[in-house]
Amino acid sequence: MVAANPYSKLPRRAYWRTSVERAVKSGGVLPDLWRPAFQITTSDPVITTGSCFAQHISSALVRSGFTWVEAERAPFGLCAAVARQFGYGVFSVRTGNIYTTRMLLQWLNWAIEPDSQDREIWAADGAFFDPLRPQIEPDGFEDEGELFNARRATFTALRKAVQTSSVFIFTLGLTELWENMETGLAYSSCPGSLAGAFDPAVHAFRNLTYPEVMADLETILALLRRLNPDIRLLLTVSPVPLAATAADAQHVLTATTYSKSVLRAAAGAFRGMHDDVDYFPSYEIVTSPGLNRQMYEDDRRSVTPDGVDFVMQHFLHGLGIEGDQVVVPSGPGRRIEEAVARAAEAHDVICEEIVLDRYNEDRD
Repeated sequence: MVAANPYSKLPRRAYWRTSVERAVKSGGVLPDLWRPAFQITTSDPVITTGSCFAQHISSALVRSGFTWVEAERAPFGLCAAVARQFGYGVFSVRTGNIYTTRMLLQWLNWAIEPDSQDREIWAADGAFFDPLRPQIEPDGFEDEGELFNARRATFTALRKAVQTSSVFIFTLGLTELWENMETGLAYSSCPGSLAGAFDPAVHAFRNLTYPEVMADLETILALLRRLNPDIRLLLTVSPVPLAATAADAQHVLTATTYSKSVLRAAAGAFRGMHDDVDYFPSYEIVTSPGLNRQMYEDDRRSVTPDGVDFVMQHFLHGLGIEGDQVVVPSGPGRRIEEAVARAAEAHDVICEEIVLDRYNEDRD
């Protein structure tokens, strides 16, 4: 007879043998892997933002019939491929990838109070680049006025998106960032990599700590609630490793482990502190060797289409939605949604972090 103890009353999901080993053998989803803190229906307007992997989530939501919010659309007549090059249809608003909590905090602060924004710009050969998102205009803006007008449009779109949406999905990507030591401006990429010029007297490397990420998340949630008291926050962590690290004396593998560990721990702790915050385990689904699936391409960074689909299967399963229950919407807005889906299927994911590999001395 087995003596009674706390483990004798645990559900099947608490044991590896019954919740992982058997599920892997069956080839299906892991039952009860994600039990949502709040319900999300296909009619709930959903915002997506964050790192490169968030683009997969956007397209998967669209393909699964969810109401993905595209608050900042491309100018009329611009084809989908060119629109993506200019940052449209990638995320709900034209922010480009937001890899860190510090960057999202900056965007929300300035969307609410545009007059408080930092006015730094990067100029080169008569073109002007936005330090918050230097990649959205491949050849740069024609003048400063055009740059700030575009930024103002994104601030307006971001405010509107938060005010009219039910769920804000943020994919945490990195803890590493570069900032201006004089102004505190957090950059989306290292100055001099995509645009601008690096100045060691001005630009400093920062690797956010767990307390810093937690503090950022608290302020982010407060700002979201300020715009929309009813909005709910769903956090995920990108399973995509760092392309390069600037952390002192660190191997990129250990730097990746640090970054993802901090973000995963913060997301889990933050979810436990708030009823309107949830965490979806896309990171675990992709990175766990126990699932015995080929989740990465040959570069060991890019997640395969099958891997993304497997993540989305768990998302739908957690919400109680089966594949044959998904109703794909139709109408005028469907054209851009189909373009987003096609882009994901073609692996057309915009990831400016990968540009760092061009500085690798090994060119092979």
